[in-house]
Amino acid sequence: MLEKDLMVVVMKIKFNNSKWNFLVLIFAWLILIVLFTGCKMGGQQNNEESQSGYTVVDDFGTKVYFKAPPQKIITLAMGTDSIVLGLGEQKRLLAISSLADDPSSSNVVKQAQQIKRKIWNPSQEEVLSLNPELVLTYAWTDPELIKNIRSLGINVFVIKNPQTISDIKDNVHQIAAALHIFSSGDKLTQMMDDKLLEIKKKLAQKNIRQPKKVVLVSLMNTYGGKGCIFDDMCREAGVINGVAAAGIENGQPVTKEMLVKINPDLFIMPVYNDHNTFDINKYNKEFLEDPALQTLTAIKNKQLFYPKEGFIYNCSQDVVFGVQEIAHAAYGETFSLSGDSHLHVEK
Repeated sequence: MLEKDLMVVVMKIKFNNSKWNFLVLIFAWLILIVLFTGCKMGGQQNNEESQSGYTVVDDFGTKVYFKAPPQKIITLAMGTDSIVLGLGEQKRLLAISSLADDPSSSNVVKQAQQIKRKIWNPSQEEVLSLNPELVLTYAWTDPELIKNIRSLGINVFVIKNPQTISDIKDNVHQIAAALHIFSSGDKLTQMMDDKLLEIKKKLAQKNIRQPKKVVLVSLMNTYGGKGCIFDDMCREAGVINGVAAAGIENGQPVTKEMLVKINPDLFIMPVYNDHNTFDINKYNKEFLEDPALQTLTAIKNKQLFYPKEGFIYNCSQDVVFGVQEIAHAAYGETFSLSGDSHLHVEK
């Protein structure tokens, strides 16, 4: 409206060779030129912003460009499955990990059952056949597969291999940024903080004088030492990770001799059975009846806990329930929880 009013003023000015009128006329025309040019440029800038899309940098430093938020997504691991589900973006998922609907290892079974396509170590041809706009995966994925998928013109966004709960929060924010839903990422990590604070308060009420020394019996004999998520979970759960306390780094095998030296108060036992194809009962029986381990406090006192494994081996926001499950193992029913607990943002 200002430009229109100025135009009217200019048109009404009567040019009569007066120096004053001449200067006013020139000044008014200059203002109009600036206003019209500015409006035009501003309109162009806004249009460019709306059409320019956005870029997110992944864990490898790769800049991943999106013309618009991706609506067709594949995730290659249960952790990324759970994060996308937790962000409330189930409708965007084309395919998820084949482990996601296994009750022995997943805590998102109900949600996973609603997504028909399950994949495991897919080839680039299988990925291409699904025609995704985005593939989400961890840094442990075969670099050659990542390269091959990108060569097909498909965006691949790689998040870090988490070693702490803080790393998982970072991954939640990274995925939220890739999906262009920043507020959902903030809400989800706040839920994590709230749950951890709740656990901390309950531990304080317990007034624990001597923390329990815990050892995770894992089918992965090199998992559970210093510098892994389980180690960080133990700190939050108010227990001592016996393997880490013995100076054993994550990635080092834990021998029988090491277990005897550690002498834990409690064993957290494995329950994974790979869709009932692996005899976990036989595995546990052989471990617990091993003659070399019969002097251990945990075995003598039958301090054995069979967890919801989907919480213990968790790389998503639901790691906080893993913390609660460890506290449950060590300090009792105060920390019990539902097997289908899952943090998610309501949409």
